[in-house]
Amino acid sequence: MSQEVERAAEWIGGAGALLVCAGAGMGVDSGLPDFRGDEGFWRAYPSYARLGLSFVELADPGHFGADPELAWGFYGHRLQLYRETVPHPGFELLRKWGAAMPGGSRVFTSNVDGQFQKAGWPDGHVGEVHGSIHHLQCFTGCTDRIWPADVEVDVDPETMRARHPLPACPDCGGLARPNILMFGDFGWLPDRSDGPLTALTEWRRKHRDLVVVELGAGQAVPTVRRYAELASAATGRLIRINPREADVRHGRGVSLPLSSLDALSRIDARLTPAR
Repeated sequence: MSQEVERAAEWIGGAGALLVCAGAGMGVDSGLPDFRGDEGFWRAYPSYARLGLSFVELADPGHFGADPELAWGFYGHRLQLYRETVPHPGFELLRKWGAAMPGGSRVFTSNVDGQFQKAGWPDGHVGEVHGSIHHLQCFTGCTDRIWPADVEVDVDPETMRARHPLPACPDCGGLARPNILMFGDFGWLPDRSDGPLTALTEWRRKHRDLVVVELGAGQAVPTVRRYAELASAATGRLIRINPREADVRHGRGVSLPLSSLDALSRIDARLTPAR
């Protein structure tokens, strides 16, 4: 393990740019629940365990039409949770490392929680491939408008159902929904996400000397892992941090089976004297 940490520190110390690729596991050290598997989700939300509803079943846009109180109970609770969550110190370590590099840093994430922006990255430097809970769109699609989620959703903690009034579209007055790509979602508006993702691809192609740090990205939804592998293909400098699924294919990269904060702290301890 110490050799792998040392190699990761050497790569980061010599890189010209830093690409951070983050999945849901990145937020666990900030106190966010681990949704890995139904049991993990139900430990975080006992009310849904009693109903037998899994994360995948709840993250279905159809609920906004069939049972909007259930849908906004789930997303309203998460919106408030993410607003209250303070990013763990690992976010600042990554931002500090990137700031010391000529090409700076960018982020590719499947997370919708806005934690990277809260930790200091500009909106345009964060590619949110699944959108953001901090923005809304019209459920019925009356317009392509996407607007900030400046709303308060009152959620009954016992039933996890939202009380009225529910967030509404400013154009038609109908129901609003989060600007998030859900499961089986054909109504998501990707316009807000597309710009930063396109800019990220252009930035990545300019910086062939970049190092990729992937954190908390599992294999169940491999979007982040695949992007990290693609971005690091030319150099092989992929640092994969994951307490359960840290293996790197064909040995091209560093594998650290640790939590995000633990791994980043260990790397920083080796990196600081070199800097």
